[in-house]
Amino acid sequence: MMTLTKQSDLVKLVRKGDHAAASRALSIVVNEGQNSEFLAKEFFQFSGSAQKVGVSGPPGAGKSTLTGRLIGSYRARKLKVGVLAVDPSSSISGGAFLGDRLRIMEHATDPGVFIRSLASRGMIGGLTYAIFGAIHVLETLGCEKIIIETVGTGQDEVDIASVADTILYVTTPSMGDEIQAMKAGAMEIGDIFVVNKADLAGKDKAVADLKAALGLGHSAGQAAKAWEPPVLATSAKSGEGVAELRVELDGHWKHLKASGEGRARLKRQHATELQFWIQRRVLKTALDRVTDKILEDMVSRKTDPASIGRRLLKA
Repeated sequence: MMTLTKQSDLVKLVRKGDHAAASRALSIVVNEGQNSEFLAKEFFQFSGSAQKVGVSGPPGAGKSTLTGRLIGSYRARKLKVGVLAVDPSSSISGGAFLGDRLRIMEHATDPGVFIRSLASRGMIGGLTYAIFGAIHVLETLGCEKIIIETVGTGQDEVDIASVADTILYVTTPSMGDEIQAMKAGAMEIGDIFVVNKADLAGKDKAVADLKAALGLGHSAGQAAKAWEPPVLATSAKSGEGVAELRVELDGHWKHLKASGEGRARLKRQHATELQFWIQRRVLKTALDRVTDKILEDMVSRKTDPASIGRRLLKA
C-alpha cells in the first residue's frame, strides 16, 4: 500500500518528466487503486495546458497511421506528445492496441512521446471513465499535445467532443461516409476534416462532397461560424498533407485560446468529467448495497428492480 507521502513523491516525479512514474500513476488512477482520488486531485492542478486532439472516424480510415505521422511532425518541432488510444476490448496494457497500431508504437522508445492504451470497458461513445484521469497525468508529465484516438465505431463516438479541444475527423475516398458523418453528428463536432489515403481514386470528389456538406448549414441563412472547418487531403502512408494538417491543428488551438470558445470547451470537459465521476461513484455505491436477500426477494417477486433501485439510491 502506497502512503500519501509516497503518492506526493510520485506526483513530483511525474512533474519532472519521469515516464516510469507516469506509467505507475496512470495505472493507479485508471484502475481506481489505493489513494487514486488523492492522485487525481494532485494531477488536476496541472490540467488545461495541453491541446487535446480527438482523432475520430470509421474503422479503416487510417487513424492510427495518421496519428503516427502527426507524432513525428510534432516531435520535429521538439514538442512533447502524449497518446491515449482507446481500445474496445484489450486490457489497459495491451490487446489490439499493439496489434493494429504499430505505426504509433514506432515512437514508443522516443523519450518525448508517452503512449498508453485504455480499455473502453463497454462504454458507448468510444470513451472510458478513466479518460480524464489519464489526460491529467499526461498534462502533469509536460505533454504539450495529447492525441486521443477513439475506437472508431463511426456512429456513436461524437462524445469525444466533450473530452478533446480539437476534433479531427478522418475518412477516405472509398468509404463515402460523408452522409454517415452527418447522421452521426460528426459534421457538428468536427473542427478539421481529413480525407486520408489521398493516393486512392476519388480523393477530389470526397473533398468536394465534404466541403459541400459542411456548407449546407450556412445555406439556410445561418451565420458563419468563427472557425470554418477546413477539409484536407492526406496520405498517412507517404506523409502527404501531414504538415498542412499540423498547421491547421495549431491554427485551431490559437483560435480557441484567443476566443471564448476555448474556455467554453474547457467548461464542457469539466462538466463531463464531473458527470463521469458521479455516475461511477453512485453506481458503485448502490451496487455495493445489493445483498443476496434483495436478489432472493426479486426472484420470489416480493419486490421489483424499480423499487429496490429507488431505495438504494435514497440510502
